[in-house]
Amino acid sequence: MSSVNDPFKAVDYSGLPKLEYYPARDGESLGFRRYSAAQGESRGSAVLLHGSSADSRSMHVLAEALSAAGLEVHSLDVRGHGSSGEKGDIAYVGQLEHDLQDFVAAVKPAAPVTLIGFSSGGGFALRVAGSERADLFDRYVLLAPFISHDAPTYRANSGGWVKVGVPRYVALSILNQLGIHRFNHLPVISYALSEDARQLLTPEYSFNLAQNYRPQVDYNEAVRRLRQPTRVLVGEQDEMFQAQRFDEVFRAANQRVPVTIVDGVNHIGLTLKPTAISAVVDALAQGE
Repeated sequence: MSSVNDPFKAVDYSGLPKLEYYPARDGESLGFRRYSAAQGESRGSAVLLHGSSADSRSMHVLAEALSAAGLEVHSLDVRGHGSSGEKGDIAYVGQLEHDLQDFVAAVKPAAPVTLIGFSSGGGFALRVAGSERADLFDRYVLLAPFISHDAPTYRANSGGWVKVGVPRYVALSILNQLGIHRFNHLPVISYALSEDARQLLTPEYSFNLAQNYRPQVDYNEAVRRLRQPTRVLVGEQDEMFQAQRFDEVFRAANQRVPVTIVDGVNHIGLTLKPTAISAVVDALAQGE
């Protein structure tokens, strides 16, 4: 999918911080990149969650902009991606929440802390915000978040980015309802990566990872449970999701979540285009 693969070829990674690591409760060392606040004393911090198949490098442009705006930034390699664990798999559904708790406990990002998730990372941020762990963060910013294949925001196969093995997914869902989890490491989703990108990124997700790096299956309940300040941004030309329908998702749950539609920006452009980056920086400033 060229609209996903090609834009990163023009990114300048010369200022990319080296990976650091924090200890997870299972003994695994998980990677992240740290960007110091450019203006000395920080105004707080942001924790960044990348999109599906990606890693912390994909959030570099946004991270640099937030750093320049006076925030301490931590961009994670979520387990199953990049330098964190086995690519495409995790041990159990719920492990990503445990990892996030372990990150906050180990690194202690400066308050106020905003969790910013993009695409699938935005869906996972919504999962956290709508759970008993919501107070891990002071604010949430969801960038073109994946809500659900049942949500009005969804385009079929995410506009061609996602291929789901539906029979296997359904079979594993039924087995999990029966308490059988032994097959959860099997792949159920693949992504439309170029051949070069497949060597660097995460081309497939197991059932465990696919179920965890997204909102709860009952996404409406997650939205209803939002208590921390939350904002949503999406590109007007998003080819994976229906930009105009995000507001509908939150209004249906009686949640007053501001939704900003950024003109002239597609899905990946939301983390790369100057107009989109400025909109994200502004959204954080408005939440202070």
